Amino acid sequence: MFAARQASQSVFGAVQRRTFSATASNATKVAVLGAAGGIGQPLSLLLKLNPRVTELALYDIKGAPGVAADISHINTKSIVKGYEPSGAGIKECLTGAEIVLIPAGVPRKPGMTRDDLFNTNASIVRDLAKAAADACPEANILVIANPVNSTVPITAEVFKSKGVYNPKRLFGVTTLDVVRASRFISQLKSTDPATENITVVGGHSGATIVPLLSQAGYTLEGAERDEYIKRVQFGGDEVVQAKGGAGSATLSMAMAGARFAESLLKAAQGQSGVVEPTYVDSPLYKDQGVTYFASQVELGPNGVEKIHPVGEMSEFEQGLLDVCLKDLKSNIEKGEKWVKENMGN
Repeated sequence: MFAARQASQSVFGAVQRRTFSATASNATKVAVLGAAGGIGQPLSLLLKLNPRVTELALYDIKGAPGVAADISHINTKSIVKGYEPSGAGIKECLTGAEIVLIPAGVPRKPGMTRDDLFNTNASIVRDLAKAAADACPEANILVIANPVNSTVPITAEVFKSKGVYNPKRLFGVTTLDVVRASRFISQLKSTDPATENITVVGGHSGATIVPLLSQAGYTLEGAERDEYIKRVQFGGDEVVQAKGGAGSATLSMAMAGARFAESLLKAAQGQSGVVEPTYVDSPLYKDQGVTYFASQVELGPNGVEKIHPVGEMSEFEQGLLDVCLKDLKSNIEKGEKWVKENMGN
């Protein structure tokens, strides 16, 4: 029994070290809005394991204090507190936060697109963005709630309406697209998925997700290529169908959100050369009316440090990008139009 316990501790410790390799050097408060949901719970767990996080503030319309009580027993240094809407709940949760992750919203069911979630999740994101703009206007805001192509512009418009918008501090989390693209190519090429890092640009739904295999030196042809592209673009549907109406991609999305938060924390604490793909206010295709775009972004203490261009691509990939830009423009305009008509008080 003792040996088994020792083994489990060493495995757990190795996972912690491998995933989050440095000790905390600064006091860092991280808030999760939607912490009791399908993504929020595993995301909160992963953040509790991160030694760079010193305070974890969990908010949801119900259930967050329970999640906080549960993970607060984990033997890492961060303190955890759960908040509900009553009283000063969300304001207290957000005050002093350096990073705010927003996984709140309803999940997809079979047959639903991310766009079908639009009206419900747009309202949720708008209200949470208002609270963040008031309580922690200088925090890094990480939007996970779908449809990300539209919810990021909604968040930006809310911050603009309050005069506190900083494009360097707003991120749509597209990390899962890179995680999937890297995992799926490793399955086809029998490589180690941990060493793959496929660049994925565009947005975070369907045809707006553009994996650039050629930049990693890979070429796929015919049906194999088409199947790979489809799987990267619609990997979320694979999970929705497999769960049979019981949820969407929550665990893998939580891992991707935690990875992006870790990268931001590394950059904030002085590590240079931290590059992650993310959906941001970008100059790359603004001349085509596409004001937000995901590409490789170098992170720094002030958030976005440098937006990398898309780089060279094959003729086939250029074709995918052309379709992406058209859809993305429409998604962005939809979000901006909705929020201007539904800003509320």
